[in-house]
Amino acid sequence: MNLERFLKTERPYLTDGGLETFMVFFKGYELPCFSSHVLLLTDEGRAALSVYYKSFIELAEKTRRGYMLGTESWRLNSAWAPELGLSEAEMLLMNERAVEFAKSIRIQNQALDVPIVLNGIVGPLGDGYVIDQLRSVTEAMDAHRPQVHCLAKAGVEMISGLTLSYSAEAIGIANVAREVDCPVVISFTVETDGCLPSGETLAEAILAVDAATGLYPLYYMINCAHPDHFNGVMTGSDDWKARIGGIRANASRRSHAELDEAEELDAGDPVELGEQYVELQKLLPSLKVMGGCCGTDHRHISCIAES
Repeated sequence: MNLERFLKTERPYLTDGGLETFMVFFKGYELPCFSSHVLLLTDEGRAALSVYYKSFIELAEKTRRGYMLGTESWRLNSAWAPELGLSEAEMLLMNERAVEFAKSIRIQNQALDVPIVLNGIVGPLGDGYVIDQLRSVTEAMDAHRPQVHCLAKAGVEMISGLTLSYSAEAIGIANVAREVDCPVVISFTVETDGCLPSGETLAEAILAVDAATGLYPLYYMINCAHPDHFNGVMTGSDDWKARIGGIRANASRRSHAELDEAEELDAGDPVELGEQYVELQKLLPSLKVMGGCCGTDHRHISCIAES
């Protein structure tokens, strides 16, 4: 099993960049509610995704890394299905299709010397940047259960909850993943002050999830924030930092509010971003999975991998 290889090896793993921003700003696709699942609905969209992922997997082989392959399912949960014009049944079917497509990508690239982990992507029930509704752990479990159970049944090797903005939702996702005995990764986003949109510090959020779930998450990540926004809270030798195993940073230093208002893509400086990952690796002893989020593409991940 590729996940077991990942857990046993010291070999770093790459993942992709900001798929949605790349497809919107560079390829001209429209993604309703920022949901990439629509690319699975056409031959053209699937071909674009195949080319997109192949370049990252080839980079992983070139730099002797493994690869975390995510599903096109970040928005495919019960809360967002109505916004996407999907019934619950249609939403679950799209999750199944997302897993099958990821499996096809792994098959297409099986000749490369790259261990590929199938990673079921789960997104927030709300916006991600703005908390419009604070759900309890039970409410989060009820809302996330259909998607997480579906992804696990379809054959993903792990679940990753990305762009989470408060600990209760993260606890809900972890609890539901445990119901189906599926490993889970929790990824929080932070504002420019290094705190979650909820006001929780990273340390508070990680410790809260670990306490509530009995350390169930494999590790934690930070995504959809620039390193400048969180590297200042990584000082010292606190044990909670050892739980951070992945970073998917934004290319831009802009705040979430500024990114929401931006009409042009801010791709930042790929070389500088790669250098910042080197510094983060010094601060985070367990850092093993590296990729990008909004505004990043193959240039950024290449600089990160080569740095």
